[in-house]
Amino acid sequence: MSKRARVRAPELQGRSWINTGGKELSLADFRGRTLVLDFWTFCCVNCLHVLDELRELEEKHRDTVVIIGVHSPKFVHEAEHEAVVDAVERYEVRHPVLDDPELATWKQYAVRAWPTLVVIDPEGYVVAQHAGEGHAHAIEKLVEELETEHAAKGTLRRGDGPYVPPEPVATHLRFPGKALLLPDGGFLVSDTTRHRLVELEADGETVRRHVGTGDRGYADGAADEARFSEPQGLAVLPDGRIAVADTVNHALRALDRTTGTVTTLAGTGRQWWQGSPTSGPAREVDLSSPWDVAWFADRLWIAMAGVHQLWSYDPATETVRVAAGTTNEGLVDGPAEAAWFAQPSGLAVSADGERLWVADSETSALRYVERDGTGFAVRTAVGTGLFDFGHRDGAADQALFQHPLGVTALPDGSVAVCDTYNHALRRYDPASDEVTTLATDLREPSDAVPADGDLVVVESARHRLTRLRLPEEAVRVDDRAHRTQRAATEIAPGTLRLDVVFRAPAGQKLDTRYGPSTRLLVSATPPELLAEGAGAGTGLFRDLVLADGITEGVLHVSAMAASCDDDPSNEYPACHVHQQDWGVPVRLSAEGTPRLPLVLAGLDEQEQEQEQEQEQEQERA
Repeated sequence: MSKRARVRAPELQGRSWINTGGKELSLADFRGRTLVLDFWTFCCVNCLHVLDELRELEEKHRDTVVIIGVHSPKFVHEAEHEAVVDAVERYEVRHPVLDDPELATWKQYAVRAWPTLVVIDPEGYVVAQHAGEGHAHAIEKLVEELETEHAAKGTLRRGDGPYVPPEPVATHLRFPGKALLLPDGGFLVSDTTRHRLVELEADGETVRRHVGTGDRGYADGAADEARFSEPQGLAVLPDGRIAVADTVNHALRALDRTTGTVTTLAGTGRQWWQGSPTSGPAREVDLSSPWDVAWFADRLWIAMAGVHQLWSYDPATETVRVAAGTTNEGLVDGPAEAAWFAQPSGLAVSADGERLWVADSETSALRYVERDGTGFAVRTAVGTGLFDFGHRDGAADQALFQHPLGVTALPDGSVAVCDTYNHALRRYDPASDEVTTLATDLREPSDAVPADGDLVVVESARHRLTRLRLPEEAVRVDDRAHRTQRAATEIAPGTLRLDVVFRAPAGQKLDTRYGPSTRLLVSATPPELLAEGAGAGTGLFRDLVLADGITEGVLHVSAMAASCDDDPSNEYPACHVHQQDWGVPVRLSAEGTPRLPLVLAGLDEQEQEQEQEQEQEQERA
């Protein structure tokens, strides 16, 4: 076995622990076990993908591996302890979670992106770091190597982990996601955390029936046989069936209310990765975390949160295709095929049918799609980018949301926005181009449905539907504007060396059979920050020339690498895609660094050498 760099893991610091039965933990409690730190935040769909990727590893190696979630918030709401506790239950996180609202542990481990995984060996040394998705296979191989190595050394300790499950709570709904008004006045609700659909009477409380067994899975069939995995959006198809965004199954399902039968419309159950088909027969094309659906322009449009795009499904031809977005995460308007989204999570069609409104959650923005000649264009009504958010009413160019998940078209042409992390219902009026607040004290509203002149709001974190009469006057609120807590990286003026660190996992090599196996895309906000170096390329390093006169901004870096099993005797080696998008706030300073390393997989050798030298100096002192 090759010799690994050995840097002592910093202590875990935070506000409190979740899923430990109230016990405070430290690194010493995990000595003898392989520890995987999962740096996540619950707004981040890529973090949710990683939670799902880790489930098999967690089960298979439960006696030698402990996974610790380190919750490092982006939004102000995510720093609330109760919200983190809710998210841990909502997403069925079955390992201890350190609530770290001040990003103390994030800073200690020099993390730069959500999600990031750090592997610590049984003796307490950091041995690997991975950013983004698609690393579960590499981590499992490393875990197996560590088990063998430390069993031979006598430093492996087997046994139960520190996870203590929360007490179950009896409610009709548990973290519901979206709702649909039925023709008879009742409601169909996606009961997301319980992996089923629930049909309610018009009172929004009395249960008529359940669709789905309530167990996580992927199965078509009758109402008492079908299985979902965290379903979200609902929409009526022209034939009367109801389309369901089956989010964690990466699929579109259909419910026939007459028979109660569930079938699959689109998706394979596998997650879409870069290089996969973006159009074709619906049940043969992979999808990625479809979050909402709406019938617009003779198609079913899909908010494909997992890849920051909008897709469409044509029931006449039973095909799917990309309708808008490039997979780059950010806020860029223009022709649909060139626009950037950031985790679109809510869709609604305007009363006149001319616009598709989009709740673009990670940019805290309200956006829309409209016809533009022979195609479509994307516009922004409210929102400025990935790092600005808050609760501010007034002119649309100054107004702020905080991670909205739902949008509802109102009969007068205005739009109600479920401003999820502000616990509020907001309204945007295109006629006046202004934003107002309609209601506050709603716990994580995620959708709203017009019903008899009222709005029925899905209060996800209160596990219920709440009926609201729309006020004639807006609610007055104090303005609050925020930027993400992440500290800006100090960089030196002039030329900045960008290094994306990627080491193919043990037993694998870069896959060059069909050309370059790596891809790098770089841009900036504002674009003028980069005098040279923006654009796409195949190398994982680049010299960026920073413009004079601009002192701060955000570097947007998207990297992908493909690796395959390195076994000459295997005619069909297994191949894996590793990818991550970074949005790195930067500030120019004479004392700043001339090099920006971003770890996709492996360890940054230059940084490791510096840390080892510092440790040696401290030991000599």
